[in-house]
Amino acid sequence: MVDREDFEFESQGTTCRAWFYPAQNEAMIGSAGVPAIVMAHGLGGTRDAGLEAFATRFADAGFAVIVFDYRYFGASDGRPRQLLSVSAQLADWAAAIKAVRAVDGIDAERIALWGTSFSGGHVIAAGAADQRVAAIASQGPMMDGRAAVLNVLRQRGLWHMLKLVYAGLRDQLADLAGAEPYRIPLVAQPGGFAAMSTEDAYAGYMAITPSDWRNEMSARTLLTLALYRPGQKVARLRCPTLIQICDQDSVAPAEAAADAAARGGDNIVTRHYRIGHFDIYRGAGFRQASSDQLTFFKQALAPRLGPP
Repeated sequence: MVDREDFEFESQGTTCRAWFYPAQNEAMIGSAGVPAIVMAHGLGGTRDAGLEAFATRFADAGFAVIVFDYRYFGASDGRPRQLLSVSAQLADWAAAIKAVRAVDGIDAERIALWGTSFSGGHVIAAGAADQRVAAIASQGPMMDGRAAVLNVLRQRGLWHMLKLVYAGLRDQLADLAGAEPYRIPLVAQPGGFAAMSTEDAYAGYMAITPSDWRNEMSARTLLTLALYRPGQKVARLRCPTLIQICDQDSVAPAEAAADAAARGGDNIVTRHYRIGHFDIYRGAGFRQASSDQLTFFKQALAPRLGPP
């Protein structure tokens, strides 16, 4: 069993909590220490929702790993709960990277980012903002909020989209009034009302979440989702970047991820999988995706020779 420790850091005055997995061997150690992989989940996800399997596999291969919860979610502090703020989450990424660089035994120049779904876009934005990041793995990423909104419109129709907009406006008014957020489900059965209600969303998310996971999010994010387009920043990346595309993705449009990858340079590595959005967390999808990630990280974060 892989060792795991509690870890925490401050992000704009709020405590974020994480699991820290020390490297389980010296396979990746260099003169300045071991490389570290920073991980966080997608839309409304928490560290205990299917990420442990990835983290333990990386730690077994000689990487240190930190898996954190965003503020307002999971074990991290922050109120109101379930408030989904893109700017706050990107600030949490920056704070997590800074905290990991300061850990004894970690090579501060070999820090990698791992994101999935919504955070698959976050790691692109975070890597573009921090040119010291050494490698990025973006799994089933939400690269373009506008494409995601149009995808919902095609799948569920105008009436469903109008209900989402109404929920967002209602939550925005609650915020202006100083009231608790108006929250909506993150996932629902096909045809239900939620941020995600595709054929595979409810069953797929519930298959990886713990029993106490909260299936809700603040609705105000829906009003600005179309403006969040992290894939536009791929061209600014200077580090090796693995973009893993689920070709049958019903949540994060595969075409948007492919378009984002095409905007990058020779440092972009693309892998395609004939699976749906949630299939990459379990079974054959997990085995293939995590194997590709390990191969990528071992090459991109290979030990440096010489003095630190």
